[in-house]
Amino acid sequence: MNLSVSILELSGILDGIRGNELRREISGLLTNGADILLIDMKEVKFIDSSGLGALVSAMQMVRNANRKLFICSISDQVKMLFELTKMDRIFQTFADQEEFNRQVLATQ
Repeated sequence: MNLSVSILELSGILDGIRGNELRREISGLLTNGADILLIDMKEVKFIDSSGLGALVSAMQMVRNANRKLFICSISDQVKMLFELTKMDRIFQTFADQEEFNRQVLATQ
């Protein structure tokens, strides 16, 4: 089975404005047939509550479409935020794209 994987590389601050853009991007990728979405947050320095809400909303869109969403390369600050808000239970995260490839794509 050949799955379509789309990688979104975010940078800077994930806030309400960027969060809305992210939701639109993900909606478009789902419409275009992406089966698996990977959000690479290597360059994300900060996430506010609106950005966190956008990630949760994105996850709901992906799940409703019976697709999968993963996150990789989160900073220590973002990791701490995920743990404090229990988002680490919602999102499956990977150290980097290579780990994602090994653990997800190699098993498909």
